[in-house]
This record gives sequence, structure tokens and C-alpha cells, in this order.
Amino acid sequence: MGIVTYIKESFEELNHKVTWISFTEAQKSTVVVALFTVLFAIAVFLVDKTFQLGLEQYFNLFNK
Repeated sequence: MGIVTYIKESFEELNHKVTWISFTEAQKSTVVVALFTVLFAIAVFLVDKTFQLGLEQYFNLFNK
């Protein structure tokens, strides 16, 4: 099987055998993914800051 045949069959399958979601559904899914990405980033930031402050306080006990 040649590369050209493979590409033709791949496009044929993508056009006729794959069920695609609607554009509206894709937009909604994108918004949900973006929202959870931002929320997860904020959560990671807060956990990181908490550990940073906690470790700073812990090590400051030994520097005095």
C-alpha cells in the first residue's frame, strides 16, 4: 500500500465514517475545558504558595 492510497483512504474514512460533533457543541466543550484549565491552574498556584509559605516558616525556625 502506497502513501498516496493511505492518505486517500484516511480522508475517505474521516469524511464518511467519523461522527463529528456540531460546531455549537465544540464551542461549549472548548469553554468548559478552558474554564477548568484556569481553575486547575489557580488551584495549583494556591497549593504551591501554601507549601512555599509553610516551608519558609519551618526553615525560619532554625535560622534564629
